[in-house]
Amino acid sequence: MSPATKALAGGSVTVAVGLLLWLFTGDVHTPVITLTKVGVVLMFMGGLELLYGVYLGVVKKK
Repeated sequence: MSPATKALAGGSVTVAVGLLLWLFTGDVHTPVITLTKVGVVLMFMGGLELLYGVYLGVVKKK
């Protein structure tokens, strides 16, 4: 598996987990952090990883 594929797969999973947290944990109360905010952060980090995977795929083809 190439590094670009790994980054794309990891980013996709991270975005999906973040989306699930953001959508379905609005009524869960934790003492320190809010799970919906963690979901937003995970979606952002997953999006960056997806962009990195796309970048690796484009650079590799040149």
